[in-house]
Amino acid sequence: MLTRDGKTVLPQRGLLEKYYMETRNHLLELAAFLDRLDRAALQDAQDDERLLALRRGLKVLTREEGGRVKDIQMTLSDQDFRILEIRDRQNAVGAPLVGEG
Repeated sequence: MLTRDGKTVLPQRGLLEKYYMETRNHLLELAAFLDRLDRAALQDAQDDERLLALRRGLKVLTREEGGRVKDIQMTLSDQDFRILEIRDRQNAVGAPLVGEG
């Protein structure tokens, strides 16, 4: 829960009490995944955009200032907007357009 000025209601120690073990587990899972990548018999993904994006995200994660969630989300998002130019509508197939029927 956030206050009006965007602060969390819980103090840092309260957040640590509540979320430390869960967050610790996520961190260990990430480390295990990266170790598996390092141990792969064929090291064929050094230029794979997904791996590069994960590495960029890790750099954002370890910085001191806030805004990490937004910046990591953008790092992991497809920045190619060309599909938007060829798509004519966003409604579901078979659903009437607004104002129809």
